[in-house]
Amino acid sequence: MVRKILMGAVAAAALSVSAGTVSAAEYNFALVPKNMNNPFFDQSRDGCKKAEKELGGAVKCTYIGPPEHGGGEEQIQILQDLFAKKVDGIAVSPSNAAAVARVLARNKDSGIPVITFDADLLEKDRGLRIAYVGTNNYEIGVNLAKLVQKYKPNGGTICIQSGGAAADNHNQRMQGIRDTLSGQKSDSPPGVRLEGANGWTEADGCPLYTNDDFQVAVNQMEDILAKYPKLDAFVPTGGFPQFLPQAYRNVASKYKDRIQSHDLALVVADTLPVQLDLLREGLSLGQVGQRPFEMGYKAMYILRDLKEGKDVPEINYTGLDVCTPENVDTCIGG
Repeated sequence: MVRKILMGAVAAAALSVSAGTVSAAEYNFALVPKNMNNPFFDQSRDGCKKAEKELGGAVKCTYIGPPEHGGGEEQIQILQDLFAKKVDGIAVSPSNAAAVARVLARNKDSGIPVITFDADLLEKDRGLRIAYVGTNNYEIGVNLAKLVQKYKPNGGTICIQSGGAAADNHNQRMQGIRDTLSGQKSDSPPGVRLEGANGWTEADGCPLYTNDDFQVAVNQMEDILAKYPKLDAFVPTGGFPQFLPQAYRNVASKYKDRIQSHDLALVVADTLPVQLDLLREGLSLGQVGQRPFEMGYKAMYILRDLKEGKDVPEINYTGLDVCTPENVDTCIGG
């Protein structure tokens, strides 16, 4: 499907936002991550800035979001402020999909084009945004599960670690994991809890929710592996514990023999450089990664095209990468 929006000319007056003052000749586009203290979104910011540079004076990339993790309340306030300041376009990774949808519904007559990146709105609310740029999140879950199946073909006990319970992207990934391991397609995210289907059962107390707090993620990992010494698989749907690499090493190193013998299938989403280092060190058995740089980069071009009245595809997938110990030096794509 192709979506189009016809926008008027850029406002003549200068627009001041938190990242600085934008001249009348520029479009000011906001890239709003779930939080800014996150190496994943750092790459999206860098892609956004590359597009800004390529487009010369035509586009300003304003990177603004909550400084830390949370339930999404601060992101909602930032979005409301951006609408009030009449930025020229917004690309947002919804921390709480339902809450973001309510903000967009309140501002649907603003004339400001909104797209999502990395994470999308709930299916029922997707008419409130024009386009999505990012990963097919269900497929991330599918590929995480395929790696688990590679090492544990007979099933076992698994614990899934997710971000926020209201984050649509992580719920889609969880659905992909559950559907693939069970061999049964569920109706909607986050899928049907594994209770013995196809040999797989989720450990009591799982899934775990980190709310994008990396220290919490490490603590949860340490606690669950200690509680279940025979756990067959531990699968974070994001890189949460690995984004504190030394803390992750301290925990994972205790289980390196189990990981290397495939007794514990530890596979993790995302493929940032530090995560691939951990894979090389034998502290995971696989990483399924996104391309966050490309998300931020493409978001600026999509918003520019919308402002110029051009057609854009509604869905813009940026691909994914599956990295294992065997291909770790060559697995990263575009």
